[in-house]
Amino acid sequence: LAVKDPTAVERANLLNMAKLSIKGLIESALSFGRTLDSDYPPLQQFFVVMEHCLKHGLKVRKSFLSYNKTIWGPLELVEKLYPEAEEIAASVRDLPGLKTPLGRARAWLRLALMQKKMADYLRCLIIQRDLLSEFYEYHALMMEEEGAVIVGLLVGLNVIDANLCVKGEDLDSQVGVIDFSVYLKSDDDIGGKERNVQIAAILDQKNYVEELNRQLNSTVSSLHARVDSLEKSNTKLIEELAIAKNNIIKLQEENHQLRSENTLILMKTQHHLEATKVDVEAELQTYKHSRQGLDEMYNEARRQLREEAQLRQDMENELVVQVSMKHEIELAMKLLEKDIHEKQDTLIGLRQQLDEVKAINVEMYQKLQVSEDAMKEKNEIISRLEDKTNQINATMKQLEQRLQQAEKAQMEAEAEDEKLKQEYVNKSENLQNEFSQKEKQLLQLETDLKIEKEWRQTLEDDLQKEKETVSHLRTETQEIVNLKKEFLKVQEKNKQLKSICEDQEAALQELASKLSESKLKIEDIKEANKALQGQVWLKDKEATHCKLCEKEFSLSKRKHHCRNCGEIFCNACSDNELPLPSSPKPVRVCDSCHAILIQRCSSNVP
Repeated sequence: LAVKDPTAVERANLLNMAKLSIKGLIESALSFGRTLDSDYPPLQQFFVVMEHCLKHGLKVRKSFLSYNKTIWGPLELVEKLYPEAEEIAASVRDLPGLKTPLGRARAWLRLALMQKKMADYLRCLIIQRDLLSEFYEYHALMMEEEGAVIVGLLVGLNVIDANLCVKGEDLDSQVGVIDFSVYLKSDDDIGGKERNVQIAAILDQKNYVEELNRQLNSTVSSLHARVDSLEKSNTKLIEELAIAKNNIIKLQEENHQLRSENTLILMKTQHHLEATKVDVEAELQTYKHSRQGLDEMYNEARRQLREEAQLRQDMENELVVQVSMKHEIELAMKLLEKDIHEKQDTLIGLRQQLDEVKAINVEMYQKLQVSEDAMKEKNEIISRLEDKTNQINATMKQLEQRLQQAEKAQMEAEAEDEKLKQEYVNKSENLQNEFSQKEKQLLQLETDLKIEKEWRQTLEDDLQKEKETVSHLRTETQEIVNLKKEFLKVQEKNKQLKSICEDQEAALQELASKLSESKLKIEDIKEANKALQGQVWLKDKEATHCKLCEKEFSLSKRKHHCRNCGEIFCNACSDNELPLPSSPKPVRVCDSCHAILIQRCSSNVP
């Protein structure tokens, strides 16, 4: 013979004892015919058997003083796994007479039986075997299939109504001993089977009616909750419709304002464009005239330079003897050349500035074209937004009609609910037919709610799109304002450039005046040179006295010779001085002919 596992034998024995105790408790309760008290012997034996089943394979846990082996630990886990068990655990902890964990576990079992949820609680424990492994060995009854069988048998205890007093009972000191004499058969038990069958049928009907009542109460409460939610959703939809209408009115006002602003901006930009075109044309004409004048001036200056070069060559050939005059003429020519080079540099700079003005004018024209294109695009966008607002108004009207239909359906549903309540009070036999009708109505209402939710989502999407378009329009208006600012900046730059051009024109006029003065002076020098061709300077020994004051020349009274008339003066008599642009110091002038005087340093060199 094969040797059996002792733990398997223990599990089988405990399973059989649980079957007998549960069966005997149900049969005795059916025959007893009323609610069971805590003094009922089969009920006490059932609790003892359940303690043995829960203690099987329980791990020994070390405490501070000794080793502890209780079933309160796994039962405490039910509170975390099944939220409805929190009330039982809290009431067990609050009981004043309980001091040991075993007493708390016994009280917990009694309260679970009174709630008719012992099978549900233990089923949650059996499912979580990874948590049970902390309290039980791998061969324990709660870890094997026998535990699931016992949980299935416990479902039958929901037929029994138990009224147990846990508060005053001494659960800590009870001795858990199984009385096997209760489970032995007798002749009286065989004779009362028919009576037990009848009582069992009556109790089954009673339990069936109670379950039906519970289900109907739950459905009625769910219907009330759905009706309340429908009312709340309808009120919310009405409020949202009002808000949406207000938003549409605001958007229409903003559209009108934007249109008026766009028209004003178009008018202003057109006026500015016309003014800028006129200014650009005037500037071009002035630039052409100034360029022609500058070219003429440049050609004249060039011709004058050629003439001066020729005159210089003639003077060098003619005035070889007169070295002093030659040096002065060369100095004057160098100074004139420097002035001409400086004037050429200024002319080049003015040309560059005119080129920059041209480039700036071209950029201004391009920016104006870009702004005109942007205004056209914005007008197209505004027309599209008008079409969208018309479409949204149409959809809002359709939604209002559908909401009115939904409100009518809701009123009809409320009337039908009132009728159903009255019929439920008057006719308890026709509950099943009415329940089926209510389910159909609920399905219709749910479909209507789904449709309303879909319409609400579409409305929200349209509103979001409108908000996006409004934000886009606002950004475009800001861009238009920025373009205005840029246009004003460009106008300011144009004014600055105009002022610069005016300054340049004034500088050109000044240069022209200086050139005319230099021409006159050159002509004077030419005339002086012509006059000097036929004259000869006096020797130093012969010129001993000044012509005006008739005093002798000395170191303090130096000799000054006139180019034009050839007379000799002292420095005291020749006090007339004139500034020249070609020389940094003023020049002494003759009193009689107003020609430039030349100081004579020695007898031969002037």
